[in-house]
Amino acid sequence: MIHIRSEYEIEKIRSACRLASHTMENVRDVIKPGITTLSISEKAKDFIESNGGEAAFLGYNGFPGAICVSVNEEVVHGIPGTRILEEGDVVKIDLGTYLGGFYGDMARTYPVGKISEETAQLMVATEQSLYEGIKQAVSENHTGDIGYAVQHFIEHRNYSVVRMLVGHGIGRNLHEEPQVPNFGKPGTGSLLKNGIALAIEPMVNAGTHKVNTLSDEWTVVTDDGKLSTHFENTCIVRDGTPEILTLMEGEEIWQKKIQ
Repeated sequence: MIHIRSEYEIEKIRSACRLASHTMENVRDVIKPGITTLSISEKAKDFIESNGGEAAFLGYNGFPGAICVSVNEEVVHGIPGTRILEEGDVVKIDLGTYLGGFYGDMARTYPVGKISEETAQLMVATEQSLYEGIKQAVSENHTGDIGYAVQHFIEHRNYSVVRMLVGHGIGRNLHEEPQVPNFGKPGTGSLLKNGIALAIEPMVNAGTHKVNTLSDEWTVVTDDGKLSTHFENTCIVRDGTPEILTLMEGEEIWQKKIQ
C-alpha cells in the first residue's frame, strides 16, 4: 500500500529528516585518515540520541550498527567496526533517524583526504543523478520516470547503476511502498501523488552494475571490486516542485536546481 501523507504527517517526517541532516553534518567533519568506521557510527548514534531520536538502523532486521559505513568497493550496508580509513578512500554514510513515530533516511559519499580525479568525477555524477531523479518526483509521474532519469544520466557517463537495491517509500516505517529503482522506463511503475514520501538513492558503480553480499550477510560489494558511490535524500512528491527534506547546510543550491 502506498501512503499519501497528511501535512501533519509530513511535518513529523520533516522533523525526523531534520535530525538526520544535522547528524550527517555532525559526522561529516570527523571523516579523515586514521579514524575507524565504528567511531563515525558512535558519533552519529550519540548525536541522534542526545536530540531525542533513535538510530533507525540499529537492530533493523538484525543489523548490528547504528548507521551504515561503507568504504570504496562496498556499496551499502557496511557494518561499522575496526577498519581504519586511509588517504584516498571514499566512505559512504547511510543513516536513518526515528523521531516522534516517523523516519528520516539519507546518505552521502565523502572523500577521505585527497582522492583521485576519477573518484571525484564518480562522486559528482552520482550526486547529480540523485537530483535528476528527484526532479521527476512530482504528482502524476511514475517511479519509472525517476529511475529512467537516474539511469540515463549515469549510463551516458559510462558508469552503471546498481539494480539489486532500490529506493523506497518512507514514513511510519523505514521501508514502505513504492519501490523506487534507479533504472526504468518513463511512464512505468507506481503512479506518484502529492504527499507521497520517498527515499531516492542512486548507488553508482565505476564498473559493472553487478554486486555481491559478503559472508557477514550485510555488506554489499561491487562484483568487480571497483568503486561505488551513494547519495540519498528523503523527499515529498508535490504537484509542482518536489520538497527535499534532508538537505544539509550548503546544499541549498540543489533545491534551486530542481525548480
